[in-house]
Amino acid sequence: MYEPIRTKSVHTMAAAPEIPHRSREQELDIRLAGQLTALLTVTDELHALATRTDGGAQGTGPAGAALDGAALAAAAERIAEQVARLSGGHYPLRAEPTDGGAPARIEALQQRAHTLAGNALAVATSRGDSAAMSLAAERMEAHTAALRDRDLATA
Repeated sequence: MYEPIRTKSVHTMAAAPEIPHRSREQELDIRLAGQLTALLTVTDELHALATRTDGGAQGTGPAGAALDGAALAAAAERIAEQVARLSGGHYPLRAEPTDGGAPARIEALQQRAHTLAGNALAVATSRGDSAAMSLAAERMEAHTAALRDRDLATA
């Protein structure tokens, strides 16, 4: 009734032995390290703004959005340690924060950091990494509190 298929289907995967394949755990490690590295970059930007606005450990941006430079520096170090753990001991390259950082960017950076921490929390949960989960949840709470404080200051 039907003619037999004589050619290989285009939908079958070509299992080339020379191409290395990563496991699901390795892929999750890579994704989590990427999310945490992005969070580290935003945290470094916030830390730079905190030290520029006040010249010390605590800066205040527009609408009373307080930044604790010491807490941000400690968080950045913890994030870098997690990235190094996930990357086989290689600490991430840390970019120099931008010079033109206006304090008006604080709210956008806090929102971005909150989103990145949420993404990292989702990947860490999928991976089952309790250390990264607690760090991501802590950073989410810190950025949520900062955004809430800003909303209260403007109300």
